[in-house]
Amino acid sequence: VQLQASGGGLVQPGESLRLSCAVSENIGNNFMAWYRQAPGKQNELVAAILRTGNTNYADSTRGRFTISRDNAKNTVNLQMNSLKPEDTAIYYCSIIIGNQKYWGQGTLVTVSS
Repeated sequence: VQLQASGGGLVQPGESLRLSCAVSENIGNNFMAWYRQAPGKQNELVAAILRTGNTNYADSTRGRFTISRDNAKNTVNLQMNSLKPEDTAIYYCSIIIGNQKYWGQGTLVTVSS
């Protein structure tokens, strides 16, 4: 299973970005999530979409970020609005298929004026 994340970049505070993660397999209703890791910090769960279709968000991203999946395209997306400098990190997508967790290669998001 391969995951390819894209959409990162440099934006100013308050702007938006949309990340996308293309999966080489049928994503079905598998658990999918976005994580991030900022310099000197631990990996953090940003948003997840569960097998039920329900979504979970970190307290720091709730209300600003929206996770969604497109089964027709086998992608999981992360719409990020009202970005803050503290959102700067490498963002990774992940999927659980069976008992195995797969990771994408990461895409860098930099929020700076």
